[in-house]
Amino acid sequence: MTPQKRRLCYSLLALAWLSITPAISSAENRSLADRFPQGDAASILVDASQWHPFPRAAERDAWESIPADVREKILALGTDYASRPVPALPATLYLEFRREGNRDRFQKVLFERRAMLGGLALAECVEGKGRFLDPLANVIWAICEESTWALPAHIGAQKAGVGLPDTTEPIVALFSAETASTLAWVLYLLEDELDGVSPLIGPRVRREIDERIITPYQQRDDFGWMGFRSKSRPNNWNPWVNSNVLAATLLLEQDQERRLEIVHKILRSLDRFFVPYPSDGSCDEGPSYWGRAGASLFEDLELLYSVTQGKFDVYDDPVVREIGRFITRLHVADDVFVCVGDCDVASSPPRDLVFRYGQRIQDKAMMDLARSGVAGEQLWSDRYGPWSIMRILPALFNLSNLRAEKVSPPLLRDVWLSDPDMQLMVARDKEGSTDGLFVAAWAAHNGQSHNHNDVGNFIVYQNGKPVLIDVGRPTYTRQTFSRDRYKIWAMQSAYHNLPTVNGQMQGVGGRYKATDVDYQVDAASAALKMDLASAYPASAGIASWNRTVRLARGDSVEVVDNFVLQEESSDIVEHLLTSCDVKPLGDGRLSLTNTEAGTNVLLRISPPELKVDVETIPLDDERLTAMWGSTIHRISIHADKPQKQATWRIQVSPAK
Repeated sequence: MTPQKRRLCYSLLALAWLSITPAISSAENRSLADRFPQGDAASILVDASQWHPFPRAAERDAWESIPADVREKILALGTDYASRPVPALPATLYLEFRREGNRDRFQKVLFERRAMLGGLALAECVEGKGRFLDPLANVIWAICEESTWALPAHIGAQKAGVGLPDTTEPIVALFSAETASTLAWVLYLLEDELDGVSPLIGPRVRREIDERIITPYQQRDDFGWMGFRSKSRPNNWNPWVNSNVLAATLLLEQDQERRLEIVHKILRSLDRFFVPYPSDGSCDEGPSYWGRAGASLFEDLELLYSVTQGKFDVYDDPVVREIGRFITRLHVADDVFVCVGDCDVASSPPRDLVFRYGQRIQDKAMMDLARSGVAGEQLWSDRYGPWSIMRILPALFNLSNLRAEKVSPPLLRDVWLSDPDMQLMVARDKEGSTDGLFVAAWAAHNGQSHNHNDVGNFIVYQNGKPVLIDVGRPTYTRQTFSRDRYKIWAMQSAYHNLPTVNGQMQGVGGRYKATDVDYQVDAASAALKMDLASAYPASAGIASWNRTVRLARGDSVEVVDNFVLQEESSDIVEHLLTSCDVKPLGDGRLSLTNTEAGTNVLLRISPPELKVDVETIPLDDERLTAMWGSTIHRISIHADKPQKQATWRIQVSPAK
C-alpha cells in the first residue's frame, strides 16, 4: 500500500471515529486555564526539585509502615517478575494489527513489560535491599529500546499510517504517555538506587521521555485527543493522556519556564474536555470508562493541587463534584455497573481514587462505595497489572483511611441523569439493598463516544444478579473503530432489548435519537418514557414508538411499547437478551432462571398470542465469556398478524 493510500485509510478511520464521538454540548463550565492564568500559575507552581508528593524508596519508615498483607503481595509479584525474562516484541507481532486486525497479542506482551516495570519498582521500594534492581534495570532498558511506546492500534496518527512505527515521528497516545509517566515515577522513587546499577539509566530515561512525549506534546496541537482542532468533545483519552504527560512533566522538567508552558497547555487541552462536560456529570462512555474519564480528570486536578500546595483547588466546582458522583449513580451490585456502550459489565473502579475524590468533594456515598469490599489486590485489579504507579502510590499510603471501617455500598434507590447525551434512569426496590428488582433504562442518541446503537435499551437485575442484559463489548480489534464497527453484532440494536421493524435496526449517529423523553419518580414507582421512532431510519416505517420502562417497587418491571406504523406490517420483532435459562410456559409466559446466581423470574408477554422464539447465541470472545459463560439467549417476540398500531407489554416479576 502506498503512503497516499495509507493516509486515505487513516482519514476514513478518523471519519468513522468522529461518527461515534460526541458533539460539543451546550454546557459552559468555568475554564480551568482561565481560572489559573499562566502568569499567576508561575507564582504557585512548586519547582520540580522541591516537589515531594510521595516518600522515595530511601525513606524506609514510610515504606515499612505499609500493611504487611499488601507488602507480601507486592513482594510476591516482584519475585515472580524477577524470575521471568523480559518478553520480546518483534516487528511481526506489531504488524499483526495491520495484517489481521488483531491488537490483543501485541498488547498482552507490552502490558506484561509494563506490569514488570511497576511490580519490580514497587517490590524494591517495599523491601529496600537491592534484590530487584537488576531485573528492574533490564525492563527499563528494554522499554527504552522499543521503537515506539504507542500501541499498533494507536500508531495511525503518524504520517506513515498503520503499520510499523516511524521512529522519526513519536506519537503521544494513551499508553505511550502512561509509559512515560510510569518511568518518571520509577525515577522519582529509585533514581539514586538505579545509579548504583549504572549512572546511564536515569539520563537515558529522561531523554527518551522528553523526545517521545514531552517535546512532541509541546510542539504539536494536532493530536485529536487534545481537542484543539476538533468540533467534537474529546473522550476519555483527553484527561487520561494529559494526566500522564502532566506527571512526567512535573517530575522531570527542570526548566521552570518550559514546565509552566506545558502545564498551561495541558490546562487548555483539559478545557476542551471539561468546559462542555454535562452539568449532571454524565459520562456517556459508561462507568468502566469513567475510570479513565472523570477519574483521570481527578488525577490531573490532584497533581495540580499537590504541586501548588493546595492553591490550585477547584473541588468546590459543581460540575467537578457531579463528575465524581457519576460512579455511585450507576452501581448495580458488587463490581457490576450499568453497561452503556463499550462499557464492561463488571469492573472494579479504582477504589482509592473514588475514596479520595469523595473526600475532596465531601461525598459520603463515594467514600462508602470505595470502602465496601476493598482488598489489597484491588490496588492493581485492572487487567494491565501493577504498572499504573500513579494510582498505586496514593493508595498504598492511604490504606489506613480506606480500611478504617467496613461499610456497605450506597446502592442509590433512584437516579436520573437528564443530559441529552445520557438520559438514563436507575431504579431499585429498596435504597441501600440489592434485594428485589433493579432496572436501568436510557434514551439519548446514537452518537455517543464508544456508542452502541441502543437508544431505549434497558436492563433488569434480581437480587443483584442479571436477568435481562446488555451484553457489553467484545475484545477490541481493528474493526471496532472502523466504518465496519456496526457489523459487530454486540453493537447492533437487534442485540439489545429493542425492536427491529421492517428489517431495520437503529441508525448510526447523533440524529438517531429518542424524543419526548420524560422521567417520573415517587415512593411507589419510577418510569422513563420516550419515543423511539427517530432512532430508526425512515425505511423502518415507524410513525411513533412510545416506550415506557417502569419499576413498580416490590412488584415488577414493566415495559410498554405503544407503536404506530405508517403501513401494516408483520415484520415486527421485539428482542430481549438474557443470561438466564429460558423455559416457555405458554400463554405468553416464560420462566427465566439461573440456579447458580439464584435468579428466578416470570416474564409475561402481552398480548399472549404473540409468537415467541428463543435463540441460543454461542460466545467465543474472551471478554464476553468471562462475564456470561459460553452462551446467552435472545428472546424474539413476533407479531402474529400484520399490524399498523398496537400495544405490547413485557413484564418481569419474581416467580412465586
